[in-house]
Amino acid sequence: MLSLNDISVRIAGRLLIDQSTVQIVPGARVGFVGRNGVGKSTLFHAIRGELPTETGSISIPPRWRVGSLAQEAPDGPESLIDVVLKADLERHALLHEAETAHDPHRIADIQTRLVDIDAHSAPARAAAILSGLGFSTADQARSCSEFSGGWRMRVALAATLFAAPDLLLLDEPTNYLDLEGTLWLEDHLANYPRTVIVISHDRDLLDTSVDQILHLDRGKLTLYKGTYSSFEEQRATREMLDAKHAKKQMDERKRLQAFVDRFKAKASKAKQAQSRVKMLERMKPVTALVTQDVREIAFPTPDKILSPPIIAVDGVSVGYDPAKPVLNNVTLRIDNDDRIALLGSNGNGKSTLVKLLAGKLPPFSGKVVRADKLSVGYFAQHQTDELDLDGSAYDHLRRLMPHETETKVRARTGAIGFSGKAGDTKVSSLSGGEKARLLLGLATFYGPNMIILDEPTNHLDIDSRAALAEAINDFPGAIIMVSHDRYLIEACADQLWVVADRAVTPYDGDLDDYRRSVLTARGMRASSRDRASNGRDKPQRPKEKRVPLKQKISNSESEIARITGIIEKIDAALALPDLFKRDPKQAAQLTKARASAADALQRAEDEWLEASSSYDEAAS
Repeated sequence: MLSLNDISVRIAGRLLIDQSTVQIVPGARVGFVGRNGVGKSTLFHAIRGELPTETGSISIPPRWRVGSLAQEAPDGPESLIDVVLKADLERHALLHEAETAHDPHRIADIQTRLVDIDAHSAPARAAAILSGLGFSTADQARSCSEFSGGWRMRVALAATLFAAPDLLLLDEPTNYLDLEGTLWLEDHLANYPRTVIVISHDRDLLDTSVDQILHLDRGKLTLYKGTYSSFEEQRATREMLDAKHAKKQMDERKRLQAFVDRFKAKASKAKQAQSRVKMLERMKPVTALVTQDVREIAFPTPDKILSPPIIAVDGVSVGYDPAKPVLNNVTLRIDNDDRIALLGSNGNGKSTLVKLLAGKLPPFSGKVVRADKLSVGYFAQHQTDELDLDGSAYDHLRRLMPHETETKVRARTGAIGFSGKAGDTKVSSLSGGEKARLLLGLATFYGPNMIILDEPTNHLDIDSRAALAEAINDFPGAIIMVSHDRYLIEACADQLWVVADRAVTPYDGDLDDYRRSVLTARGMRASSRDRASNGRDKPQRPKEKRVPLKQKISNSESEIARITGIIEKIDAALALPDLFKRDPKQAAQLTKARASAADALQRAEDEWLEASSSYDEAAS
């Protein structure tokens, strides 16, 4: 059991957690929620022992392994599958020792433990996790250094999940994922066999994957049973009761104080007055919950409603290399009030499509017709790099309003969520959510007819995401969105387009249908890993198909050689004179280990045969 006993945690003089006690039972799946900046990540640091508590203690069972997402993405020449496999430190150490061990007793211990931890199925489990997070079989054999930072963070997440620690701490894991990866992660966490605490602002993940909600508010930790939706209902009830209790106590205090003020000077009533003074002193104040209003998000209304369609695309091919277009023969139209969500794994071309629609990427062929005077607002998370870190929100608005009065610039700065002193805070000191708000304000400053939102919810808390959904629904123009937040899509989108296989096609089902298709497809890849492609890969030519197969053949041959060497050592130990009479228990362990190794050898040989057959077919 994870026990937080009367803990207080302070950072830079600020008390974030104030004398809170929580018990989390083994096997619990806990969603950790609270406004940005209240101290959720700080508590994770304290649980990991990286930060001392000011008071109280944190107790973790001594045998528990605590795992969390690495702060830095893995990088180097190792393949993705090797990076993930090495995350199981015990298995890695045992396999290394098995190659050099000579003592028959130690060989038996090693092999027995490898059987206990199901070590021989590890490559299949690691590949299934990587596949679920969007890596094809070919990707898994590639070097980690070949991938961008975001994709390498997915590898870090895969390694953390593969290690399967007794206490898994995840801090906003969906920030690195697309919708498809998020759907897979929801399913994986819902079936996680040990204790997990996940910081998340994703409502669907918190409704699908957890059975308890840990809420941090005003320094206090409160544990609720149930999903996020259940938590909201319980908390609303609690707030109402607290407000009633606080009002009742306030009325009682007024009554007692009035008695004291009226009779404290009268000798006949002095004793009673003094008694009521003591009652007031003993009365512990009940604080009604002060609702922390969420700053609304509002998009300026476009000056003019344009005649539909505002964009018509006919037979367009687009990309970055004319010889290899990312999207081919795309035909579509967008009208004034469309609400379109783009689905499809990262790398399939969603960003390419939105750049085409935003006019940032010209087509190789085909025709794009835009309505006269069409204005497009484009938001993407990578634009945070373009902000002036030494400038404030006011400074950024002043550049767009060089001739306006101070009052008007301040008013516009406040309208996008930075009123008063907040408007003068440097960008370098803003939180991720505040930077996102600033970017949204800048992207929509001129009242565009169409707004493109590429992963707008990263770093926004749950209440801010709800405010964004309201802003989208209130906006009279067109919205194109790419998001891993299922709640936002379901709340706002009335059309789903799938970007895959170099094409853009309408999706007739809803997100539940899409979720089932994603999980089914990724499950099929997990069980049949030699099949090519997760949709991000281009159709493979015969030579391209043979590359991952050749790597798989080589891996299988290495595994066959390794297991054969282990069997030879076990056989040598079993051949020792009088072993069965002298140490029957040790002999039984060796026999069990040999049987397990023989099974593993059979599986490796089957994989080698299957890969060799597929390789020959691709070569013919």
